[in-house]
This record gives sequence, C-alpha cells and structure tokens, in this order.
Amino acid sequence: MPGWDHGGVGADAEVGPGSLLVASPGLGDPNFRRTVVYVIEHRDEGTLGVVLNRPDETSVGDVLPEWGPYVSNPQAVFLGGPVEQQVALCLATLRSGVDSTELSGVVGVRKPVAIVALDSDPALLAPRLGGLRVFVGYAGWDSSQLAGEIERGDWFVVPGLPDDVVGVPGKDLWGRVLRRQPLPLSLLATHPLDLRRN
Repeated sequence: MPGWDHGGVGADAEVGPGSLLVASPGLGDPNFRRTVVYVIEHRDEGTLGVVLNRPDETSVGDVLPEWGPYVSNPQAVFLGGPVEQQVALCLATLRSGVDSTELSGVVGVRKPVAIVALDSDPALLAPRLGGLRVFVGYAGWDSSQLAGEIERGDWFVVPGLPDDVVGVPGKDLWGRVLRRQPLPLSLLATHPLDLRRN
C-alpha cells in the first residue's frame, strides 16, 4: 500500500524470471487489483509477465481444442494482462528430470517452469509436463516504469513457486502468496477487499 512501511520486505527482492509481483492492497488499477504476476522476462529494456489469478469464463478447449485435454484445472483461459489480449501464451511445469533445452517448442523460464509454443504437438509434450496453463495477453513494463512502481509501494517482489503457475488458484492466490512471506508482509494477507468491512 502506498505509504505503508514494509521494512524493506518485498521491495528489495530481486525482480527476475520466476519471481512474483504481488499487488499491494492499495493498488487501485482495475487491471492489477489483488493480482499476482509471474515474471517471465526481465531485461534492461523492460519486464514481461502474466497475471496468475484471473481465470476467464472461456475454456481452453473452446479456443484451442487440441490443448484442452492437457491444461490444468480449472481448464479456463487466464487473462494474463492488459497488453495484446489477442495473443495467447502458454506456461507449463516440466516433470522432474526433463530439460527444456532438449524439447522442441519449449523455452525455460526458471526451472521447472517453461514457455511452450502453442504450435507444438501437445500429445508429444504432455508426458513431459507436470501442469499447463494458457494465458491471453500479458503485463509489460519498461525498466524505469516497474522500478518506479515498486519504489512507490505498488508491488511486492517475492519468490515464486511452480505451483503458483499451474496449481488450482482457488479464490485467493494473492492471500496465499502473502501468507507464506515473512512478517510483516504476511500480515497483509488478511487485508479486506472492502475497507468498509474492517
């Protein structure tokens, strides 16, 4: 939350592939309110990620029928962010012992998470995958923009887990990620969505 003293927790963590950007309770942008963003790429030019906790009502099987049987539950397309929402992106976790460099159409992000090209044959890849999620759109920042938002207190940067990407997000991935952080950041998990209910 802007102005909230988090004692450096989350603000000093390194942004990089596999890290999470967790929206502060005070971030009011409707595109990112209470979101958890998985960072796919972080370079001098900018940062790219996908929102993990915005399932859509559209089934993957309805838009990508060949991938439908292989996606993790819920089998929905997820809204990855406000940028280029006509573009689909697929993230998967690789099974233990599987190396992304040995698979065609797979690019490692941070073990065991990888990007999977949707023009690949899902039947060939499926035995090597532990879970799979399809996103439309993504979140993107230029380098100074994200740094400014983190400094302002809009985002907490925390380590990500593979299960954050492909596990059942439930109703509150945002709270679950915050609860596993050290104090005082974990206390924010109980922050009400509507302050009038406090």
